[in-house]
Amino acid sequence: GLFVTDYFTRTPRKLSPFRSFASIELFHFHIPEDTVIAVWNLITFKEQGGTFGDQCPDRSITVYFRSGAPSVINPLHTHFPRDTAVPGSFALTLTWTLPNRTTGVFNVTSPLPGDWFLAAHLPKDEGKISVKGLYEECQYLFQPQLIVQRLVNIAVLYPGHVTEQSMAPHNRSCLYKVFVPSYTSRVLVEVLRCRGAEGCPLWLRVRAKAPPLHNSTTLDCREHTPCQLAQDLPFWQHWYYVLVEKHPGVPGTVSFQVTVQLTDCSRPSLARPPFLPSSASMNMPHSFGSAGGLALGDSPPPTSPNDTKHPVPIPATSHTGERCWPVRPTLRNELDTFSVHFYIFFGPNVSVPPDRPAVFVINLLPVLDSGGVLNLELRLNVSSLCGENVTVFGCLNHEVPLTSGDNTSVTCETESLAGFLLSVNATASLSRLRIPYPQTGSWYLSLRSLCATEHGFEPCTNVTAEVYLRAYLSPCINDCGIYGQCKLLRTNNYLYAACECKAGWNGWGCTDNAEAFSYGFQLLSTLLLCLSNVMFVPPVAIAVRSHYLLEAAVYIFTMFFSTFYHACDQPGIVVFCIMEYDVLQFCDFLGSLMSVWVTVIAMARLQPIVKQASVLYLLGAMLLSMALQMDRHGLWNLLGPSLFALGIMAVAWTARTIRRRHCYPPTWKRWAFYLCPGALIAAAAVLLYAFVETEENYFYIHSIWHLLIAGSVGFLLPPRAKPSRRLGPLPRRKGCGYQLCVNEQEELGLVDPAVASINSICTS
Repeated sequence: GLFVTDYFTRTPRKLSPFRSFASIELFHFHIPEDTVIAVWNLITFKEQGGTFGDQCPDRSITVYFRSGAPSVINPLHTHFPRDTAVPGSFALTLTWTLPNRTTGVFNVTSPLPGDWFLAAHLPKDEGKISVKGLYEECQYLFQPQLIVQRLVNIAVLYPGHVTEQSMAPHNRSCLYKVFVPSYTSRVLVEVLRCRGAEGCPLWLRVRAKAPPLHNSTTLDCREHTPCQLAQDLPFWQHWYYVLVEKHPGVPGTVSFQVTVQLTDCSRPSLARPPFLPSSASMNMPHSFGSAGGLALGDSPPPTSPNDTKHPVPIPATSHTGERCWPVRPTLRNELDTFSVHFYIFFGPNVSVPPDRPAVFVINLLPVLDSGGVLNLELRLNVSSLCGENVTVFGCLNHEVPLTSGDNTSVTCETESLAGFLLSVNATASLSRLRIPYPQTGSWYLSLRSLCATEHGFEPCTNVTAEVYLRAYLSPCINDCGIYGQCKLLRTNNYLYAACECKAGWNGWGCTDNAEAFSYGFQLLSTLLLCLSNVMFVPPVAIAVRSHYLLEAAVYIFTMFFSTFYHACDQPGIVVFCIMEYDVLQFCDFLGSLMSVWVTVIAMARLQPIVKQASVLYLLGAMLLSMALQMDRHGLWNLLGPSLFALGIMAVAWTARTIRRRHCYPPTWKRWAFYLCPGALIAAAAVLLYAFVETEENYFYIHSIWHLLIAGSVGFLLPPRAKPSRRLGPLPRRKGCGYQLCVNEQEELGLVDPAVASINSICTS
């Protein structure tokens, strides 16, 4: 056949260690129809400081693949919330082949068409809290590329029509496809008039949505006469692919005919009409492809009117489950992103008669609805059972309803169909089901009531059960509970939601408490972080005693906002916020930096030059506010003002040393008992803050940081300045002079100078 190759790529993104699904990188691809092979080229490389990170350690990278919706992953093996269905996905771990680069390849033969999602992450780390800008961080970048090869002009089989085909010796197979509309209960594919060198040396394979694989439904035509392959309960509104494959080593040409018959479940005794005037009558897409057969390896032959023969009547036989029931639609009401309610007409109470099932359909929009959680709730009205032992079973299936006629065993699965089972009775009257990241399309819920007897379940008589049905789409499971936050995330144009847990809680819905912090531990952590700020009381007292009132005001500001910021910043339930979190954080960071600034400026002893000192205080406050607004977690927010203030102090001390020709401060006691201990304490605090602090020890390490910083201020703050000697009046020169008149009341600001009487003091 003719192949077309398409190439897709995505921008490289930085990977993060896994903590929750909110920390993964998600990539969205779209695979077209009739794709025979998809190849993902997975490129990973390291960077450090803008160059290749040859010195970065090798960290394994895990990539997940899933069709239709993002993967529901659980690398930490945490517990899922109750009543949660976990769809499967495929995982691949990449190992490094070069010091700074590695490449992995993932092939999928005959992939399902539509949306495909890749999720990638690094393994969980130790949770070290690093200061931004302290050192060049190793970055691991991941870039997936997709190459697809798809067939064009695949032959289309029309139901009830016969298509003739001759397979040349150098050809091995022929591929066809047929569109299955809604309300189809059975697809029957048959090979007729097969003639070859060894009877009928053909295999017949059928698969939905994509070309068949080696493990698809297969029939050997040499062992079965007639060569018929049936598919019960096919997927509605999808293409079915038929592959006729020749046995290896068979010489000569093999000729045969292929025909397909679809059984209409709304009329189980009749097959679908063999001829329809247009594709719209069958709900077929307008792009059918070619009408003739297509041999793989050959160019498509020109079609002619003789390729398609008149329909051959095939009698429709009765099969279990061929009959279908009316499907009741639901009304979609969108409230917000991933907040959709599906209302049932004349609901939400649903009557389930004893003789037939009640079928409902829930339509999820492509791409838009796959990033949330599909929730289903059944509640049985026990008073409607009239004392009978009735059980209402519900089967939720994707793209086709399942209504089994077997009453002895209740299941929602077949050989080619998987579903979810719900049941309610008088004992357990409530049943819930949650499906995170559901596949889009049509979901069918089939409800039927059965009575429990000694021989199993049997149809009930004259009992109509009443069930309250609720179906809705939500961003997260139970809004992540009280120990989590539901985050709305975006990758390119795709939106999805995920929980970010706190206080040691884990899991998809933050319900796994295996590593959760107890209430006592949360209370102790909050008290440690808040009460450690009381250490600022001694520096405030020292500053007031030494007449450093501005410095004392800054220390009080820092103590107040640091206390309430940490009371609001707690991950658990021991939280108290007096203002918005962002305001408290800004004030805490500003107070901390201003405390360093005013302390160092005070150590410079610029009091004799009053105006210059005031300018430095005001300049520091403005520059620090600007820096914090730009980046609150940057390293230079702390080092920049500190180094600048230390530079001013060094210049002032050097000038005094040169002028006095003696080291400043002049006494060795000041160096030994105040400056050196204060500097060592401050250095220890900075080292703890920059290199020791992690998420696990944050509570007590950061509390120690509070104690050390406040203690260092008490040591470093200079003593009260000695009052300067009052200078006597200068001797006045005799002779000619000038007269200076001062309005006494105007200088005191007591009255308006325009109204006041002139009472001047004149001095020669």
